[in-house]
Amino acid sequence: MANVDKAFGLRPIGNLSATGGQKQYGYEIADNQSGAIYQGDLVTVYDGYLVKFAPASHTAAVGVFNGCNYIDPTTGKPTWKNYYPGSVNITQGKIIADVLDDPNQLFVIQADEDVVAADIGKNADVVGTGGSTTTGVSTMELDSSSIANTAALNLKIVGLYDVPGNAYGNYAQVVVKINEHAYGSAGVAGQGA
Repeated sequence: MANVDKAFGLRPIGNLSATGGQKQYGYEIADNQSGAIYQGDLVTVYDGYLVKFAPASHTAAVGVFNGCNYIDPTTGKPTWKNYYPGSVNITQGKIIADVLDDPNQLFVIQADEDVVAADIGKNADVVGTGGSTTTGVSTMELDSSSIANTAALNLKIVGLYDVPGNAYGNYAQVVVKINEHAYGSAGVAGQGA
């Protein structure tokens, strides 16, 4: 059976260490920040605020976006969403994001094209900036054309995700770890614009 093309960003599946997970205090998104951030998107900190990770302009990711909360400026009610819709003009409080930021966290991500067994242990960048405003889920994928031994790539491919119906080939789901992590050996988050 062929793999299905249905991107979902990065989903947490486990951890290389006994600890892991998500910061309890969250990260702040700037008031009225433009551009949506979807659940499963790589994110980084830039100028003190959380932004969607862009491989062309950011050096290290801080983690994977897992939702946000704020006081809705229209209703005045506390609101939690699994995505940040963009351009939320806060009148009270802050926009606080939940981020899976442990450098040892493992994730599942769909490849945009072909992945073969020889790709295990190599690195790759991400591709895709969209998502669904209905589900809040990212369409970020592993960029198969970028797979290489190059250290300066976003993700480390750890293995093929072992579930029925998943196989090497187009749209394979693979287990990855953030390779260029702000809290790992990659250094400072958010370099670039």
